[in-house]
Amino acid sequence: MIVPEVVRAKALAAGAHAWLADLPGLVEGLERDWEIRAGRVYQGGTEALVAEAVTADGAPAVLKVHIDRPGDHARHEAAVLRLAGGDGCARLLRADEERRALLLERLGPSLSDLGEPLPRRLEILAGAASRVWRPAPDAGLPTGRDKAEWLAGFIVRVWERTGRPCAERTVEHALACCARRGAAHDDERAVLVHGDVHQWNALRAPEGGFRLVDPDGLLADAEYDLGVLMREDPQDLLEGDPRERSRWLAARTGRREEAIWEWGVAERVSTALLLAEIGVQPVGRDMLAAADRIAALEGP
Repeated sequence: MIVPEVVRAKALAAGAHAWLADLPGLVEGLERDWEIRAGRVYQGGTEALVAEAVTADGAPAVLKVHIDRPGDHARHEAAVLRLAGGDGCARLLRADEERRALLLERLGPSLSDLGEPLPRRLEILAGAASRVWRPAPDAGLPTGRDKAEWLAGFIVRVWERTGRPCAERTVEHALACCARRGAAHDDERAVLVHGDVHQWNALRAPEGGFRLVDPDGLLADAEYDLGVLMREDPQDLLEGDPRERSRWLAARTGRREEAIWEWGVAERVSTALLLAEIGVQPVGRDMLAAADRIAALEGP
């Protein structure tokens, strides 16, 4: 079983050496218990081993086994899929949270495979995200306030750990945005959000349209999902007015542009630093370049 290099790198960074060694046996156990047959491993995975699977009745499925690391990533993903699966997200067929394993419906190609231009991609992704948004006060998920605090701590730690690869004012700008979004969190208006909406996580549904996979799962402003769209395609942000995208997303969804923008700043810097740490380039450098430019224009 060939584990994707990015997944291996993240597992090693998390100290999950035993998980990597035990992975073949873990998959064999899931095959036996769920009466499935695992097949080709998807090489685009980042947070888990993801492989094709076939159920006992011959139905195509996808097996996902999360890296064993601190946190409730598998439980949070399962919670989102139970609430939004079959609509905004893929259907959840089985879950074993102790083994951090999920069995999902198999969908078609990702949006990234289809070569759609950026405006069309943004339209598709914003529409898919909006089908996830719903009240879910008892879902047991982290809040937007929790996420803002986590992002701030992550940015500081990884910036230092990676040798400060962007300007200090860029970090200060991101931390200021995190602080404002955390302070603005309101439990009464928070909704279920996917948390990682991008073109690799949007797959063609059998009936047409797209459904999202790999949710992080939060109870937050809907604007959080749109902020994730602000971190993607950093070259586009460098070439024009970066605010043009956040204004378009706000007009398209009826959401607040400033909240979209601030979540975008925090997501752009945190993701760029993560990509720098695990060696995913040149996109990490491009994101940092966009973050540096935006911070220089706006300041903290």
